[in-house]
Amino acid sequence: MSAIVAWFLSNPTVLVIGFGIIAAAGAWFKGRLSGAKAERLNQIAAEAKARDISDQVQNDVGSLPADAAREELSRWSKS
Repeated sequence: MSAIVAWFLSNPTVLVIGFGIIAAAGAWFKGRLSGAKAERLNQIAAEAKARDISDQVQNDVGSLPADAAREELSRWSKS
């Protein structure tokens, strides 16, 4: 058994193939992590933009007089 392991560790072709597989796996793993990080950043930016729009709408509705707000909201209600 140790002779087989010694042969694998001393054979340059086997070592190059092994290191190539390890390098490819490492690159794939790093790409997955960086892609996930980029997606999280995109979602954070989209949520911040939606929150800003929501705040703007809330401010606009809050500045309306009560009668105008009721009239505006009645257009959107289903009943």
